[in-house]
Amino acid sequence: MIPFTRPFLPPEADYQRYINDMFARQWLTNHGPLVQSFERHLQTWLDIEHCHFVANGTLALQLAFKALALEGEVITTPFSFVATLNALLWEDLSPVFVDIDPQTLTLDPARIEAAITPATSAILATHIYGHPCDVESIEAVARRYGLKVIYDGAHAFGSHHLGRSLLDYGDISITSFHATKLFHTIEGGALFTRSAEIGERIASLRAFGQTGGAGINAKGSEAHAAMGLALWPWLDHILASRADIAAIYDQWIDDRGLEVVRPGLVPGADINHAYYPILLRSEAQLENVMHHLAERDIHPRRYFYPALNRVEAVSGVAPAMPVAEDVASRVLCLPNFVAMTGEDAEQVMRHLEDALLLETA
Repeated sequence: MIPFTRPFLPPEADYQRYINDMFARQWLTNHGPLVQSFERHLQTWLDIEHCHFVANGTLALQLAFKALALEGEVITTPFSFVATLNALLWEDLSPVFVDIDPQTLTLDPARIEAAITPATSAILATHIYGHPCDVESIEAVARRYGLKVIYDGAHAFGSHHLGRSLLDYGDISITSFHATKLFHTIEGGALFTRSAEIGERIASLRAFGQTGGAGINAKGSEAHAAMGLALWPWLDHILASRADIAAIYDQWIDDRGLEVVRPGLVPGADINHAYYPILLRSEAQLENVMHHLAERDIHPRRYFYPALNRVEAVSGVAPAMPVAEDVASRVLCLPNFVAMTGEDAEQVMRHLEDALLLETA
């Protein structure tokens, strides 16, 4: 079987060494030495001073909204994981969808201004598949209207724009370290900011708000930080392995002239190959391709589907988003994970090509 993804794990003894240290100290949570060490690794590698490890990426979004004291409406993308929307709804913020760019599949900056009202407090954009948003254009609009900017970088760890980590943009950026991500802490997430003041608010809010204001328990534990530390020496290998699989896919598509579309990138993007999305001609073709691959025990994933303006929580209120709805109906992410071999990747592409040929026969 070739699954959509498979978590990468360090040697068990490496993880156990950190767990043994945790047992010896009997310090399990509340910003212990393993969490502190993991945060220092993040600060150094990403070159971002204020990094805050938390229990998951969804809580990271909720903390970001609270740290920036958002109210009213937040302009956001209809093409993201449902957690992006749910975090807004959970914090009683009103999502205002703006359609996506048909090339990059990220929030279209040209559509933002028309959606701004006196109730707008922020823009929440998502770096889809680790591909950068047009950060310069988004932040230019935000400056003109005095809006906060949050980036959902759940996929963005290891991606860069103009040589700078994608997590180093906006008032706050967040990421996810869920087990399905290319780098993980089993469960986990983090917030990043260049503002010491905002960083202090995040630190307080994630620990019940003990230094003032109502907070929540969003702390990451020592056991989860231990996984991040055990995986850290493997980070370059993880990124290189995924890039190798993506390169095989790229070459096969180019050499064979396969009729699939790959999303475009903004100039200056250096991506982490967290996912390998392709756009098929139609939803019917996508379903046929998935069926053909599943019969051969290959399991790509529709990611993301449906468009967020069509999920039940907002479907009666949100307007149509033609681009996002079209993309969501025919985008397919191919398998890519560290344990994949070149032969696995070629098998995926061989059967994908067969499925596409059957469509045209």
